[in-house]
Amino acid sequence: MKINFIGASDPGLIRTSNQDSFYTDPEGRFFIVADGMGGHAGGEEASRIASQEIQAYLGANWGSDIPSDKLLEEALLRANEAIISDQQSHPERSDMGTTAVVVVFREDSPVCAHVGDSRLYRWRDSQLNQITEDHTWVARALKVGDILPDEARIHPFRHVLSRCLGREDLQHIDVQNFDVQQGDRLLLCSDGLTEELVDEKIATHMQDTSMLDKASIGLIESAKEHGGHDNITVVLVAIDN
Repeated sequence: MKINFIGASDPGLIRTSNQDSFYTDPEGRFFIVADGMGGHAGGEEASRIASQEIQAYLGANWGSDIPSDKLLEEALLRANEAIISDQQSHPERSDMGTTAVVVVFREDSPVCAHVGDSRLYRWRDSQLNQITEDHTWVARALKVGDILPDEARIHPFRHVLSRCLGREDLQHIDVQNFDVQQGDRLLLCSDGLTEELVDEKIATHMQDTSMLDKASIGLIESAKEHGGHDNITVVLVAIDN
């Protein structure tokens, strides 16, 4: 299995700083997107810490016999602990936190872990499917039928996270295996993309991902054309022979 990939991030049109972080492993082993919160300095620091801690733990333990799901869970829990430690050392950043979505290619099938509302999508056979489930009040309300999809997109609580890194009460990390096959395309992204573009619009940019750089630029520019109210980060991964 051959993997090609690209990542890109843009501050958008409103924010003066970029509190998103992303990482693409040069060997194509794992990919990370994190979206920080907690003010200018806090958000940047939280997403940076998360990305660096996850990178470090995965890299140091890649060749171990730890199963991939446990490896990912521990990587994100370590990141959570590192952010809390930084909060304690810097009270001015006590409210900082970050989302994270991570994909690893290590065993027979890839594994994803996520916290918050940064997402993983899979494009296959002209269909775009969301693999992750947002950890938000709105996603939970939508799942149980308390609100409708059209209401969810404009609901005043749509940005309220039920889970993020940087919280002492975080005890569980959602980890899942998913399958890939030749021709699949994966999209990891922050909510700066999904807040501006509905899935159908995202799908139009996934129609031809033979040129990943063109697709990544197209997604970001389209999000900016629709408002660009937040930082926008995308990581595209192509599965080929």
